[in-house]
Amino acid sequence: MLKGHQSWIFENKPVIRSSATVVGPFEGRGPLANDFDIIHGDSMLDEDSWEKAEKVLIEEAAQLAIENAGLTKEQVQFYIGGDLMNQIISSSFAARTLTIPYLGVFGACSTSMESLALASALVNGGAAKFILAGTCSHNASVEKQFRYPTEYGSQKPPTAQYTVTGAGAVIVSQEGEGPVVTSATIGRVIDMGITDPFNMGAAMAPAAVDTIQAHFRDLQIEPGYYDLIVTGDLAKVGYEIACKLFEKHNIPMHQTEYSDCGMMIYDYEKQMVQSGASGCGCSAVVTYGHLLNRMRKGEIKRMLVVATGALLSPLSFQQGESIPCIAHAVAIEAGGI
Repeated sequence: MLKGHQSWIFENKPVIRSSATVVGPFEGRGPLANDFDIIHGDSMLDEDSWEKAEKVLIEEAAQLAIENAGLTKEQVQFYIGGDLMNQIISSSFAARTLTIPYLGVFGACSTSMESLALASALVNGGAAKFILAGTCSHNASVEKQFRYPTEYGSQKPPTAQYTVTGAGAVIVSQEGEGPVVTSATIGRVIDMGITDPFNMGAAMAPAAVDTIQAHFRDLQIEPGYYDLIVTGDLAKVGYEIACKLFEKHNIPMHQTEYSDCGMMIYDYEKQMVQSGASGCGCSAVVTYGHLLNRMRKGEIKRMLVVATGALLSPLSFQQGESIPCIAHAVAIEAGGI
């Protein structure tokens, strides 16, 4: 299963048996609205705190993914999830509700592909028949924890990103119909010394490029192998830096379509999102909603999703630490759709 230095090949091709996406009202006004399963009209979700609302997002996505797979939660062996809240409480408290054996992970905004890669590895190796993988974020809870509460109305620079309110979940299984996971590349932690939490795209771009390089090197392929390569949430600033790094390292990305989830979910002309989107929910809802729908329609046969994450915390920022970043890549093919 190990290929090269940091990649896995999944010989048994685990199946993404079902997916589910749940978003807030702002995301529902964006260009991908038709690809989301549930769009809430109120970002509070009838809860009395932003954090409780975030927990509801992943609970709903998880339960809907299980239903869409034609399963009950008792048939799912494990739930692999994480989020951006302190001690990943959104996922952990959702696991309390779901009562599914739980593996909590933290990769910041790379958590969507980290959880999918681990779920695929376990299913591929026969350690489980059905695994739930998912993640979530909420704009108001994340902004309050990492920057300034939304209520402050603080001015943001053009490099800042807008945290997605949303959750995405999938059921990965040994058999069934649906897209298949063929490989994954686990990223290294890369730190370029950036300390500005309002410039996440610049911090994460080198990690994304490093993981993509490793993926091509380990699998001995070129970008043209994929119909689409998409990074997680670099948004405009990080995307431009990544493109320059591809040129610097002679990576022929012109062979394929390259895009970024952080640039896809919002309308730059109508929604004030500065550089673009971010958050654990960003790559999760774009991939598990929009991109898998494109694959089901036959528009994409092979894609590489490279979710990126900034591994900072309020504590590390207060102590003057720089922002280490990581990216995890997962290859998905149309399979038996």
